[in-house]
This record gives sequence, structure tokens and C-alpha cells, in this order.
Amino acid sequence: MIDKATIDRIFAAANIVEVVGDFVTLKKKGINYQACCPFHNEKTPSFVVSPSKGLFKCFGCGKGGNAVTFVMEHENMTYPEALKYVARKYGIEVAEREQTPEEVRRNDDRESMMVVSSYAADYFVRTLHDTPEGQSIGIGYFRERGFSDATIRKFGLGYCPDGGDTFTRQALADGYKEEFLVGTGLTIKRETGGYYDRFCGRVMFPIHGISGRVTAFGGRTMRTDKKVAKYLNSPESEIYHKSDVLYGIYFAKRAITQQDCCILVEGYTDVISMHQSGIENVVASSGTSLTDGQIRLIGRFTRNVTVIYDGDSAGIKASLRGIDMILKDGLNVRVVLLPDGDDPDSFARKHNATELRDFILSHEEDFISFKTRLLLAEAAGDPLRKAALIADIVQSISVIPDAITRSVYTRECSRQMEIDEQILLREIALRRVEHTAGNEAKEFIRNQEIIRRRTENQPAAIAQVEAGSSIEELENELIKYLLKYGEHDFEYVEGKEVVELNVAEVIINDLDQNGIVMKNAVLHKIYEEYKTLRQSGEEIGMNHFINHPDPEVSNAVVNLLTYDDNYMVSKLWKKFDIVVESEQERLPVAVPRAVILYKSKVIDDIIAGLRAKLADQSLPEEEQATLTHQISVLNQERTLISKKLSRLIV
Repeated sequence: MIDKATIDRIFAAANIVEVVGDFVTLKKKGINYQACCPFHNEKTPSFVVSPSKGLFKCFGCGKGGNAVTFVMEHENMTYPEALKYVARKYGIEVAEREQTPEEVRRNDDRESMMVVSSYAADYFVRTLHDTPEGQSIGIGYFRERGFSDATIRKFGLGYCPDGGDTFTRQALADGYKEEFLVGTGLTIKRETGGYYDRFCGRVMFPIHGISGRVTAFGGRTMRTDKKVAKYLNSPESEIYHKSDVLYGIYFAKRAITQQDCCILVEGYTDVISMHQSGIENVVASSGTSLTDGQIRLIGRFTRNVTVIYDGDSAGIKASLRGIDMILKDGLNVRVVLLPDGDDPDSFARKHNATELRDFILSHEEDFISFKTRLLLAEAAGDPLRKAALIADIVQSISVIPDAITRSVYTRECSRQMEIDEQILLREIALRRVEHTAGNEAKEFIRNQEIIRRRTENQPAAIAQVEAGSSIEELENELIKYLLKYGEHDFEYVEGKEVVELNVAEVIINDLDQNGIVMKNAVLHKIYEEYKTLRQSGEEIGMNHFINHPDPEVSNAVVNLLTYDDNYMVSKLWKKFDIVVESEQERLPVAVPRAVILYKSKVIDDIIAGLRAKLADQSLPEEEQATLTHQISVLNQERTLISKKLSRLIV
């Protein structure tokens, strides 16, 4: 358990722009930062980071919180794990008491598998450097590939001994459970009994997640037997989904952001050799076909992708489908073809960073030029094959979501293929009607759903509450006033008398005197905690709730503070040069009005419940009379409330 003092230090040190910036490419916009949301697929940025408030908020999917809750959500970590992650980033030592056996048992399978993977990574590194077998075979192979000691250490390269079950026996002896060794794919359990190391006799390439934790491995055999797979990857598991992973992304993300470009290659050694040569904005799809998940991962850091193909690769045409997928996601694609006989690994070992960079810049082509040149040679003057090539390129252009980009590529295709631009435009339009009309309809529905969720889930903070507002809307409004203006005083005019009131006192006194308990559990928790802090004399700041250890509390508070009605209407008022009171200036009317409306809604709710009971004809007459009297009293109270509301000038 992490003590409160340490948690306070972590939150004090955490710069939300730096923390979020490790995972998402942020662009400054005014006093805030903006990006495409990492939690849902979007092309127009609606994800905002506020350094002054220390919070993030997506106005598309609704997710929000602080630096720690961002890491929790993004990396699927628990609260303590996320705290430790942020602490490590800022060099804060986290002292914890030893976990009890019960707490250890409560660790979920996913975390246990992460721990096993970390252990395995360390074991393979030790075996590589500290055993004769690892040094002669593993180090020997890496030296042959031209990897320096620094590079081997940087990427955590290792070696799994060729002893059948050497690794598994050691892991079990060190206390790691069989179920997690098998679950991560590190160990294969034989049907006849016993174990077998999946990566037995292979040099090891650990696969890091975006936060740097090892989630899986790739292993290359050192045997010459052609029946043995050259490369072997970890199987799919709770912690590893290969379609969402890019090899090297942890080491490349900062360089990708800085250079606003991601270089995409095929294999582990391609990435490592290019890093060693000084090109660090490079990742690999690890030999698998490019997936939507991998493209979205790139899109978090840049909109520009450069794909490098081997000079003699026979699979270039097959991999062109990946380019279409990148285009469809709205990214910009350029292609580099290496000289015959070279791949990124061998080419990088022959050149330094400057030479590599110059070669890429001078040889990269847009995909139209590349695809045309590649396929036109096969057409060899055959009109039918040329028509098929044009249709292929038209299909690629048609998936591009941006109309301007489509137009530019259409003009280029027209020039290179010597075909009328209007014909191409008609063909592209037809393809988009055939293939994207359904998607656009779905996008429209999704947008409407987002709007509906905003108006349903956040109405109290978007617009000032009205008489028809629900109980939950009013509870949202009251909590917002407590958090933002709880300690503010205002003058309230009642008849001829002017009374000075405090926002928190008006809300708390009225609710407590009437014995009203908020129906929304999270809002009730915030309300009770606010009261406790106030009674203890502690200073109550919004950061206390923004940085709350309960993610539900943090998210609810961020929602309330970010959906500000002033923010939503300010552009409209400015357009027509209309002066509107600020939210703070409206407090003398808004706070009493919200309290009265809330009380009215609670009474309506109680009356409805009593009437439902009264409808039961089997009730004794005495109980029916009691219920009738209670309803009458409540109706009188409701009448008084209506009179109070009519005196409030909005």
C-alpha cells in the first residue's frame, strides 16, 4: 500500500502534458493541448489536455481524468501500478509494505503474467551474458549481426538455453506458477507429462508494450534444420495481442513524435540495426500483415508513414494492401525501395545516420508513383492489364477519407497514367458510393450517438438546469457548484432584505435539513467527502477530487468541470457581440434555484412512490389514511417551492 504522502508527491510532480505526451502526440492549442483520442477511433481531434487544471478530457467518447487515471485507462493498470509508473517517470521512490498472502492471491491473472514475462526477460538476458552457452551461441549470433553491447542491452536481447525445459524448471523453482508460464506461452505442457520451453535454443527478442513492459517474445532458432521455424512468436494471451503491437514502439515513440514520421519495416533486426545506425523513428509489424490496430497505434504519434521495402522482396505486391489500409485511416504514406539485395537490416549496417536519412529523403515516393511504376512494368503495353492497373489505383484513392488528398492523388494518377481526370473522378465517386456510403452512414449514426450521450450524460453541466431537469441532472449541477464555488459568498435578495450567503452552506444545510440523500452513488460519495473535509477545516481544492484514488470520482469530477456552459456558448455570444453574465455572476440566482428545483424533484419522486403504494387496494384503511396525509403535506411543500421559484428572476 502506498502512503498518502508519497501519493501527494507523485501528483505534485506529475505534469499531465508530459505523461500523456508519452503515449499521444499533443499539439498546443491556446492554453491547452489537443490530439486525436487514444481511446476511440476518430479523425478530428476532440481529446483535450489542460495543464493548468491537470486533467484530460475527450469530448467525443467522454473519457476524462488526471495523469494517473490516464495511465490506468491507457495501459490497463491498477491504481497502484499507475502511481508507480508515474513515480518512476519522475524519480520518486515508492515505499510499500509487504503484501499479505490474501493480497497476493487477489492479484489478477494479467498482472501475474506480466510479472512472469518480466522474469523471463531478465532470465534470458542473464543466460545470454553469464553462461558459456549464451556467450558462444547468443552473443556470437548478435556479433555476427553487427549489434554492439549497448544495442544488445538497450533492446534487452537474450538467449533461451537449449535444454528442453531448463527455463521452465528454473522458473518453477523460483516460485512462478505453471498456469502463468503456460498462459504466456513461455512453457508448453506435454500431454504425456513434463514441460518444454517454447523458445528452447533460440536467441530472444522481447516485445515491449508502449509503456515499456515486456508482453511477449520473438525467438530465432540457431539450428540449421529447415523443418524448424526460423522465427517463433509468443501466442496470443491476456497480455499480448499481436494485431495491436508494433515491435520497437516503446523505443521509437519519442523520435516519431519529434520527427512527425514513422518508418515501418518488417522484422526485429531491421528495427535494431536502424536504431543502432541512428534512425530511431522506426517500428516493425514483426513479419505479420499490417493490421488496423497497428495503424491506429502509429496514428497516435504521427499522421505520416514511410514504408521501407526490401529491394528484392517478392511480397511487395501482396503488402500493398497494407498501404490501402493506412490510407483508409487518413494517414499519409510514402514508400522507399531499397537497392537489390538489401533489406533495412543490411542497408543500415552499411551506412551511418546521415547517409540513411539522405537515402530515405531522396528515394521516398508517394504511393501513386510507386504503385504505378511497380505495376505498369507488368502491363507492358497490354491495354487490358493497364486498365486493371488503373482500376487498382482508383480503388486505393477511393479509400482516402480526405477530399483534398483524394483530389491531389487523382490529378497525379491522371498525369502518370495518361487518362482523363474526369473519368477517374467519376470512377472514384462510384467506388466511394459502393464501398463507403455504408461507413459514412455508420459514422453519422456514431456522431449522433455521441451527441445523444453528451446531452443525456452531461446535461447539467452543459446547460443551466431548467424546471424539467431530472434528479440526476440537478445532482450534477449542485456538485458542480460545490466543487467550483463552494467557498464563495454571494448576496441574496429576499423581499427588501439583502442576505450574504455561502454556496456550500446553502446546498449542504438545505439538503441535510431535509434528510435528502443523493441517488447517484458517485455524486453522493463526493458530497459526503466534501462535507467531511469542510468540517475538518481542510482547504478543499478541485485537485483533491481530480486526483482522487477512486477513478469513478475522478472521472465524474472531470466531466463536471469540463462541460462548462460558458465554454459551450461563448463562441455564439462573441459572434453576435452579446454580453453574458459569467457562471460566477449567476450564483445568487442559480444556486438557490438549483437547490429548490432539486428539492421539488425529490418530493415528486417521493409522492410518486406513495401513490404507487396507495394504489394497492389491499392496504388497511389506517395505512391508506396515513399515506394520503403524507401526500397532502408533500403537495403543500411543493406549492411553497413553486412560489419560491416564481420569485427567482432568471
